[in-house]
Amino acid sequence: MRERVYLSSPHLGGEEINYVKEAFDTNWVAPLGPHVDAFERECAARAGTRAALALSSGTAAATIASAMMNIGNGDTFFCSSLTFVASLAPIVQLGAVPALIDSEPGSWNMSPDALLDAFKAAEKNGVTPRAVVIVNLYGQACDMDRIFEICETYGAPVLEDAAESLGATYKGKQTGSFGKFAYYSFNGNKIITTSGGGMLLSDDEEAIARARFLSTQARDKAPWYQHTELGYNFRMSNVLAGIGRAQLKLLPQRVAERRAVFGRYFEALSREPGIGFMPEPEWSRSNRWLTAITVDPESSGTTNMKIMEALGRENIESRPVWKPMHLQPVFERARYYPHIGRDVSGRLFENGLCLPSGSNLSPEDQNAVIDIVRRELRG
Repeated sequence: MRERVYLSSPHLGGEEINYVKEAFDTNWVAPLGPHVDAFERECAARAGTRAALALSSGTAAATIASAMMNIGNGDTFFCSSLTFVASLAPIVQLGAVPALIDSEPGSWNMSPDALLDAFKAAEKNGVTPRAVVIVNLYGQACDMDRIFEICETYGAPVLEDAAESLGATYKGKQTGSFGKFAYYSFNGNKIITTSGGGMLLSDDEEAIARARFLSTQARDKAPWYQHTELGYNFRMSNVLAGIGRAQLKLLPQRVAERRAVFGRYFEALSREPGIGFMPEPEWSRSNRWLTAITVDPESSGTTNMKIMEALGRENIESRPVWKPMHLQPVFERARYYPHIGRDVSGRLFENGLCLPSGSNLSPEDQNAVIDIVRRELRG
């Protein structure tokens, strides 16, 4: 049996152990410490924002950001449907109600046309959405200009879910620098990892200071533990921040490696009948966190699930494109706004497949993936 080939495994560079050792040598192993402070500065500099806050996960960052944006019980918010559940679950858990926005075929990200339809419907019903959550799917930026123009017209702030898009750009500007707040994820499968962790970013330094207070149990300034409001235990540990600092140094290299993986897949498979790739609009430079393809059953003679099963038999991990939130049982009652009358995200889920895409994927393993896909295509 082939050694397991993962969809996106952690890729350490070797210097991480030096940062971890420093944390141990100085006894900064508890939450907070010098690495946390430095990691926040370095991430803010990388994103081009004025401030950043290191947290225990991207989900924690979404929770804090939603609280900072005063999203609460009974409020409506708009969110991309084609995403992972963590993009909206923390906001729903605060009592807010989602309305789900379809993708556009040119980027697979939030459709500005569907978003405009949602705003018009909300206005007609006398509803003012509290926020719009945009998701940079698989490491690719949304059409920021069009989306922000619509949001500004209706006075809705934007929360940018950049969990998958660290190192990607929109018209040369780093993702994670758009909107009132943005956040990255450093989960084990992301382009860089701290094992588990996230980073909240904003140009509003006062807001980040307030978020820092809330994320550290909202402890008042007093000689005893005193609380005039309730907070969260969401801060990142100094040990994990040390890993993140070493990983962040390698980000340009990791983006280049993932784009090279995509390039090899594209060269080998793009001319195969029925195979399509997640497009990259001219305004976007994706980090290609995951290489996502579509498989048209009629012209390819197979399906995404059959290819996934064939890969699985060879101990190779692959995964369908995210099942859109409007197709999830938990959100079956949520309003959904399709793209110009078409369910683009539903179609992408039906035919989409993510191939192994790690920056440490060997050429031999990638060739094995390509051979299996071709074999399945040719029956």
